[in-house]
Amino acid sequence: MGSAGAGTEVTVPVPIADFVLWLFLLTLGVALGAGLYEARVVLPQWTRPPSGPGFRWDAELARQTDPGLKFWAFVTTFPLTALTLASLVLAWRTPSPRGAWWLTAAVIVLLERVATFGYFIPTMIRLQRDTAMPEAVVQARVSRWLALNYVRNAAYLAAWVAAMLALRAPGGHDA
Repeated sequence: MGSAGAGTEVTVPVPIADFVLWLFLLTLGVALGAGLYEARVVLPQWTRPPSGPGFRWDAELARQTDPGLKFWAFVTTFPLTALTLASLVLAWRTPSPRGAWWLTAAVIVLLERVATFGYFIPTMIRLQRDTAMPEAVVQARVSRWLALNYVRNAAYLAAWVAAMLALRAPGGHDA
């Protein structure tokens, strides 16, 4: 897929590349499953209305449960980010079609990581800490965050499928 210089093809030993691809795939699977669980079970608890239609943001409950520090930091903040960067390098050096699928998965997750560090984490921190924010602003930010979180979970799913296709594609140990 890529080259190191003038006519010199750089490849990574297959066992190392396979190991990183497997770790990337497994970590993506955990992130996808946890993201779906969080969207279905945890987030509704933070936005449950006291009564009636709509929702009410419970910043105190979000602070108490704080899966960002208690779970996500250990699953995605460092591990998935590091595996994504390693995957970008290794996938670039892996022959097609395995390298193409793997690179697709890594690019999707790279974009998700940028969105997470640039939007999701800072917005959630502000929502948890800023008690003086007007209710209308809080509701708008929470609604946007929840809607975009579905997009993030869809990105995890797309990347996971691409990584699975990479694992099945020729170019690894079976090549």
